[in-house]
Amino acid sequence: MKAILGKLEGDKVIWFVVAFLSLFSILAVYSSTGTLAYRFRAGNTEYYLIKHFVILVMGLVLMFASHKIKYTYYSRLSQLALIVAIPLLVVTLFMGTNINEANRWLTLPVINVTFQSSDFAKLALIMYLARMLTKKQDNIKDFKSSFLPVVLPVIVVCGLILPANLSTAIILFSTSVVLMFIGRVRIRYILAMIGVGVVLLSVFLAVLMHSPDTGRYHTWKNRIDRFMDRENADTYQVDQAKIAIATGGITGKMPGNSIQRNFLPQAFSDFIYAIIVEEYGLIGGFIVLMLFLILLFRGVRIAHRSPGTFGAFLAAGLTFSLVFQALINIAVTVDLIPVTGQPLPLVSMGGTSLWFTSLAIGIILSVSRKIEELKKQEGGEHVAAT
Repeated sequence: MKAILGKLEGDKVIWFVVAFLSLFSILAVYSSTGTLAYRFRAGNTEYYLIKHFVILVMGLVLMFASHKIKYTYYSRLSQLALIVAIPLLVVTLFMGTNINEANRWLTLPVINVTFQSSDFAKLALIMYLARMLTKKQDNIKDFKSSFLPVVLPVIVVCGLILPANLSTAIILFSTSVVLMFIGRVRIRYILAMIGVGVVLLSVFLAVLMHSPDTGRYHTWKNRIDRFMDRENADTYQVDQAKIAIATGGITGKMPGNSIQRNFLPQAFSDFIYAIIVEEYGLIGGFIVLMLFLILLFRGVRIAHRSPGTFGAFLAAGLTFSLVFQALINIAVTVDLIPVTGQPLPLVSMGGTSLWFTSLAIGIILSVSRKIEELKKQEGGEHVAAT
């Protein structure tokens, strides 16, 4: 055990958060995929467990590898990543694999693996934004030379994600706004950017209203209608999540004893938090929520202590992005906001999205690894001086 921990550099608390969330993920996915197994795998309940376990392990390997890379290298990589991400988003928008009436996925030839290009674009944009904010710090208040180069990639990437994945576009846009605020961009420029974003979103929705047979208009409208009009709308999905939470009580029904997994759509993905609360009670739900809040605290702490500006922006942006997504998923489950389709990071049954989450956490750990190295150097110099 000590040998393993010795190779895990960076913030040990984040590593423990990852370990606990992974444990919850394995148990919850195994419990919530029973119905799926009987529908598509002739009752082979181990199939989805093994598949998820392999994906999770591969994600942890990616996390380990990315945390070993010097964080400053991600500044250069962000340029290449963004150059690749934008064409991928365009291809996905017009020729992507359509699943659930949305072109969010690209299918890789030969290996026949699908992935959401928005997950890659989200990581690429945050890294690139951290790079640009760092480079422009000396004249960050200037509109033409600093603000425009920073905001244009945000508008382009979020605009390309928007038609198929509104919630991801909003999360990424919000993260970018927070990162710009931290990066000392003028408040009036940020407000202007938010205003432009609202106008563009309104125009896009107005166009969809006049051509409702295209795009995701009906899906978004139905989700908002279900949230606003509880008496007349079909609220089956949210009602089943509420039943799971209510029947879980304080201590839950214990692992594997969920009843609502048989009725709740997407129990293994979008609504996995409801299954966790049902089986582990409010205690289990509180622990999962606290793990993400701990991740937020440690990520902000790493950003504050980062030896370089780029590392601070990088850690802050990736941390906020992950925690925003987690809080939105939990808020949907407890019926605070309309259904968004966002999975719970590191917990929901994963595909490639889990790998990009792992890469993001690995990059945060890479920044914290540099902080630890500097501490050791300072400690060694202090000992030598005495």
